[in-house]
Amino acid sequence: MAEILGLIGVGKLGLPIAESLIAGGFSLRVWNRTPEKAAGLIARGAEASKSPADTAIAGGQVVTILADDRALLEVADDAFCKAVGTGIHISVSTVSPVTSRTVAERHARFGGRFVAAPVFGRPEAAAAKKLWVCTSGDAASKAAVRPVLDAIGQGIFDFGEEVGAANVVKLAGNFLITAAVEAMAEASAMAEKNGVPRADLLNMLNSTVFNCPIHVSYGKAIINAQFEPAGFPVPLILKDMHLVQKTASDARAPMPIVNLLIDRYLTMLAKGLDRYDAVGLAQGVAADAGLSW
Repeated sequence: MAEILGLIGVGKLGLPIAESLIAGGFSLRVWNRTPEKAAGLIARGAEASKSPADTAIAGGQVVTILADDRALLEVADDAFCKAVGTGIHISVSTVSPVTSRTVAERHARFGGRFVAAPVFGRPEAAAAKKLWVCTSGDAASKAAVRPVLDAIGQGIFDFGEEVGAANVVKLAGNFLITAAVEAMAEASAMAEKNGVPRADLLNMLNSTVFNCPIHVSYGKAIINAQFEPAGFPVPLILKDMHLVQKTASDARAPMPIVNLLIDRYLTMLAKGLDRYDAVGLAQGVAADAGLSW
């Protein structure tokens, strides 16, 4: 009999993760705030639950893939933590380290455990089981959830027992991604103002000295002005940059570039570009230089 696993959150990332888990031999008990989004999983044999607490398997494992800190804190209330009991809550969400610590403390009151397991990778990477997983939490819990994480990712990197550590790494990575987009956008605008097409610039640089997945994939999006459909929509990346800013401020670690990035994405929202991908900031950079795409 397949192991039953609770899963909460069937959004753009949660759905392919759920499909990978089913393909990996897990039986799912699923809850989503919008039930219709889980219909395809139910059709494939997943069990629909009525609430987050109903999704938990007492003494078992439950995965949450939620949009933000508020959603995670709302789901992980006392009823949910009591239902999980001595089981393990695996959080794939990009949230602050403070939120992970708070949820871990809630579970501890009921004898439960918590593993932070944020991932790097867009929905298409999740569909291909190519996510990179960061983990933090107690060693026994991480060992117990390894089969779940192996089913969704291509590699796991552990950051120790301090439960918020993996969240710090995830925020640092998302900052570096969008900072790279900003840098490529600025360099492209400078080049075009001097008569060098952005495609020529980025194709050369991203196939040589900056030949890495982030520069190559986002560079292509900048070249083609491919801002939709959004794999990493503006509201979510802005949320992440605010988390970076707060985490840095709490640690007294100045990060002036993140303030620029926040302004870029706030400007996009002010212009009604919520539907754009994070790479859409390149359009604003070009406009500042008097260029029209």
